[in-house]
Amino acid sequence: MPRGGPRVAATGEWRDDRTGERLPAGEAHAWHPGANQTLCGVPLSRAGLRRFQHVAWPDVFPESGGAAERVRRVCPRCLAASGRRSARGWSRPWVRRSPRP
Repeated sequence: MPRGGPRVAATGEWRDDRTGERLPAGEAHAWHPGANQTLCGVPLSRAGLRRFQHVAWPDVFPESGGAAERVRRVCPRCLAASGRRSARGWSRPWVRRSPRP
């Protein structure tokens, strides 16, 4: 795994009016720079995904307040492959409360 964690590849893009920065839109996938596919195995060029090397993967989640403004869907397989269990954040591990005798 490259340093810095996964970056974003998305189906669309838009430009922020204030900064002029390119940001992801549409469906977002996790991607490691230097790889030709997303974490879920979708080939970048064949799927027509745009790469956003300057946008970190956690920034596409709505609670981050980052680049998530126009992201409509986050790939659930990329979510799982990146180590997150849900788009809402880290969930607690499952624990059995009352095991059978």
